[in-house]
Amino acid sequence: MVGLHALDKKLLRDFKRLWTQALAIALVLACGVMILLTAFGMYRALEETRAAYYERNRFADIFASTRRAPLTLMPEIEEIPGILVAEPRVSGLVILDLPNRVETAVGQVLSLPASGEPRLNVPLLRSGRAPDPEAPDEIMVNEPFAEANGYVPGDTIEANLNGRKRTLTITGTALSPEFIYTLGPGAMMPDNEGFGILWMPERAAAAAFDMTGAFNDLSLTVAAGTEKKEVLDRLDALLEPYGGIGAQTRETQQSHAFVDGELKQLRTMSMILPPIFFAISAFLVNMVIGRIVTLEREEIGLLKAIGYSDIEICVHYLMLAALTAVLGILIGWAVGAYLGAGLARLYARFFDFPYLIFRVPVAPYALSGLLGLATAALGAIRAALAAARMEPAVAMQPPAPPRFSRSLFDRLLTALRPSQPVMMILRSLARWPVRTALSILGIGFSVSILVSSYFFDDAMDKMMDTAFYQSNRQDAVLIFPHDIPETALEDLRTLPGVMQIEGQQFDVAVLRNGHLEKRVSIEARRSDTDLSRVVDGKGGVLSAPKEGIILADRLARQLNVIPGDTVQVDFLTGRRESFDIVVSDTIETYIGLGAYMDAETLNRMFRQAPRTSVANVTVDEAALPAFHAALKEMPTLSGTVMLNDMRQSFEDTINENVVIMQTIYITVAALITIGVTYNGARIHLSERARELASLRILGFTRAEVSFILVGESMIIAILAQPVGWLIGMGIAAALALGFESDLYAIPFVIQPATFARASLIVLATALASALVVRRRLDTLDLVAVMKTRE
Repeated sequence: MVGLHALDKKLLRDFKRLWTQALAIALVLACGVMILLTAFGMYRALEETRAAYYERNRFADIFASTRRAPLTLMPEIEEIPGILVAEPRVSGLVILDLPNRVETAVGQVLSLPASGEPRLNVPLLRSGRAPDPEAPDEIMVNEPFAEANGYVPGDTIEANLNGRKRTLTITGTALSPEFIYTLGPGAMMPDNEGFGILWMPERAAAAAFDMTGAFNDLSLTVAAGTEKKEVLDRLDALLEPYGGIGAQTRETQQSHAFVDGELKQLRTMSMILPPIFFAISAFLVNMVIGRIVTLEREEIGLLKAIGYSDIEICVHYLMLAALTAVLGILIGWAVGAYLGAGLARLYARFFDFPYLIFRVPVAPYALSGLLGLATAALGAIRAALAAARMEPAVAMQPPAPPRFSRSLFDRLLTALRPSQPVMMILRSLARWPVRTALSILGIGFSVSILVSSYFFDDAMDKMMDTAFYQSNRQDAVLIFPHDIPETALEDLRTLPGVMQIEGQQFDVAVLRNGHLEKRVSIEARRSDTDLSRVVDGKGGVLSAPKEGIILADRLARQLNVIPGDTVQVDFLTGRRESFDIVVSDTIETYIGLGAYMDAETLNRMFRQAPRTSVANVTVDEAALPAFHAALKEMPTLSGTVMLNDMRQSFEDTINENVVIMQTIYITVAALITIGVTYNGARIHLSERARELASLRILGFTRAEVSFILVGESMIIAILAQPVGWLIGMGIAAALALGFESDLYAIPFVIQPATFARASLIVLATALASALVVRRRLDTLDLVAVMKTRE
């Protein structure tokens, strides 16, 4: 016990003496623990909150839409095996005329049953009250829409309900599990100011959309273990005569799918990034503990000579690493819990959750702690075993000087005749190749983290350029409740300020290749369209061939088809016919799973006159107020999308999220650089203190001696840049692949400026770290150093 107590004292003295190096290592280790806890904490919070929200407010399992089905069909639907609850309702899009808003707004009307609260997708009342079932002009709106426009219960808005201008009174605000992520028609990002959910009494909604005794929207829940595919098939068969466009499960419901995509990103981040920090921490621990063992050879010999066992010596140095790990784990736990809760609250506001359940169980803390301790042990074990195996007589003697053979590199240096300080730097790097390579790799990882972080900027720029400037060049999209004859576009040319107008057709279909199938919306354009175009990832504009179909590459992979193959296309709109169509080409797209056909070919297949689903228009900016005023009076319009507003919303949302994450990643990268550079410089100083003191005595200036110390660190940092670029590209590619979903794909594109920005930050941090160590040269006791045996 006495011996252990003495070793414990030595352990604490060593830790106190090395506290700056230990802190630098602990901070790197803390980054791994922090990201693991943060990602897991956010994932767990969003997953548990969503699950509780779905359960408490009875979010449906299956959704179906139809043109107009009679309520007398409901008994047949309820008899489908496995269905627990089936609830019909009326749904429709309306144009809103909001006070103090020039632009057109859009609302989605959903009926509330006359019997009271819905049985499924129950709105959670946030203020006021639900509308009176007998009141024809009362509505309840979603809370984000009310907050964005400053509405409170009692305020009124005007809506164009099927050609009739109605004044509607807001009685309350609510949130719904169906609209955690609220997207308007044709939108890519939420626009709470321009799109709202309007819950209206069933009688009033049915009268407004000519749905008395009928429904056009259906929600269902099924019993656990029910084969949903069979339910979907039976449901589609019943709804097909009434214009059903295919039932879908919760997994493809728009709001649920977007939240799922975000959760997938968090899982990907928690798997890719933490191992990098743990690996760097292991390297730093190995470097520091190895150097300590080298410096303490005499102490190790004395300890063994007085009776300490090999195991006690080994455990002593492992405990030194463990103390560093514990410090890093505690910091990581504290910061990870704080960031996890803060970012989870940010996500909850972004996704319109009514509450947040943030509860990180013990398991993630235990796992991250064990990984931290294992990392430190892995890094220290080699040096600790070397100390334990050292014979006392050998340890009491100075180590034999390293034997270096004269290599080709040495002869090259002699031929080049660099200055003596440069010669010393280059020889040091060459004679310790493993340590140099690991130092380069460590700093390279910090570069890679910045490259992979800034990659999102480049990817978002590419997505925006393709979506808003290359593919969609219109100012506005006018959406109709049903397809209209293409000749009707001529009437729309008379709208104020319209300069160009083009039609575009959308038809819902199921694409099949053997047992593989996918429900998509097929876009049909004329070959000479200019406003809405099919643009691939390389910027090329494509026109669909007369007798084929172009598929997004992600869709083609899911169907396992390549150009030249044939897919079966079962249309769920129009004449609801099936065709075998050749895949003429596949293209790289970033938003949605696109399928593209020629409009003339589609109309010929349907044996119909040319039709259009939406109108793409360009508008004179000076005439925008008059243009919107005219839209608010149009009886045949169900929605609008203003591309400039959507682009601005997209930019604002992305910038807000990216700035937060990049701040975290810059901090993390700086900590890695500090950990590697500071510890490396400290070890170089301890190893070469005698050499540097000798140079000072021989007349070298303080600047020349400092150049040797700082120069070695900076050469390592410079050599690490291309390594970091390559690793960063690999991480970015893995992230892009991990984030891919049916909703969007992140393009793998990295601009040269991204590499430059990452390198400048890392090099500046490395220089600052090396200069901190350089200050120790000013207090170097030359006499004391020259007396040492090293």
